[in-house]
Amino acid sequence: MGSITLQKVEKWFGELQVIKGVDLDIGDGEFVIFVGPSGCGKSTLLRLISGLEEASRGTILIDGEDVTAKLPSERKLSMVFQSYALYPHMSVRENMGFGLKTAGAPRAEIERKVNEAAGILKLEDYLDRKPKALSGGQRQRVAIGRAITREPAGFLFDEPLSNLDAALRVEMRFEIAKLHETLGTTMIYVTHDQVEAMTLADKIVVLDFGVIKQVGTPRQLYEKPDNLFVAQFIGSPKMNILPCATGGGEYHLDGHGTGPFERPEGASAVQMGIRPEHIDVVAAGEGTVSGKVEVAEYLGADTYLHVDCGGLGQIIVRTPGANNDLRGKTVGLSFQPGHLHFFDKDDQAV
Repeated sequence: MGSITLQKVEKWFGELQVIKGVDLDIGDGEFVIFVGPSGCGKSTLLRLISGLEEASRGTILIDGEDVTAKLPSERKLSMVFQSYALYPHMSVRENMGFGLKTAGAPRAEIERKVNEAAGILKLEDYLDRKPKALSGGQRQRVAIGRAITREPAGFLFDEPLSNLDAALRVEMRFEIAKLHETLGTTMIYVTHDQVEAMTLADKIVVLDFGVIKQVGTPRQLYEKPDNLFVAQFIGSPKMNILPCATGGGEYHLDGHGTGPFERPEGASAVQMGIRPEHIDVVAAGEGTVSGKVEVAEYLGADTYLHVDCGGLGQIIVRTPGANNDLRGKTVGLSFQPGHLHFFDKDDQAV
């Protein structure tokens, strides 16, 4: 079991409040990712759950038991840090079993659990090596293996891949996803990388300045953001945001096109959002808006067009294949009507 509940949790450092009354339910076996910009409070929230930081106010429950005042060792959680924190003089086998050894576990139990963890992480051939003889990805697997041997109620990952290069990060994402599928244990994972969040999570918690902006599946956050912050934070390239006015059942872009605004009676919007892949390039003078292609970023399968649309600003369009030849040309942009997002003066979705 590994359900975790936060009730009105706050954290103050002196007069600075970094976590502002967070309420959150994490179900047993869920893979939950905390994501947000630097300084948003995601690592602090993880440390509050682990017990490495003391909550200023509120309650933390694990499997229904109040652990707010309990030591980290009493919470049945294992944490994997950004740094591998391996003992350089110990072998992989000794590093993975160290926590059990200090807890006084029998030698046979330590050996069994280390071998089981090594099998899950494909480390059997490296058990007698020292950390200096391992790659970065292998060292991180050893750190994860050390956490597995404790058979915790949940795993806490604090940006575990940020020290790895791009190729290793992709490999380790796959390894962590397989690990969750194999163990079925609750996992909470902190990252600033939205690609990790979108590809790994069952549920994403988006934080900003110590406040939860939205909780949902990757698809929910991408397709139905609750507010402007989530709309622009989730997705790469980020959502295009354009000033607009609404009235008479239509939206109006200043000096450009109009379209239907089908929202509850009385709802009004001051900004409209459209993701780059939901814009079609058409002939100049056609479509919703027109502009000049200033930059064409060719990425192989896709090309990102940066289109200067005058008073509306720059619009990014994701197009399939190679479209470098459009650089410097004036094009029309057609917005797919089923993929428009509208936000009111308080930046909330309408």
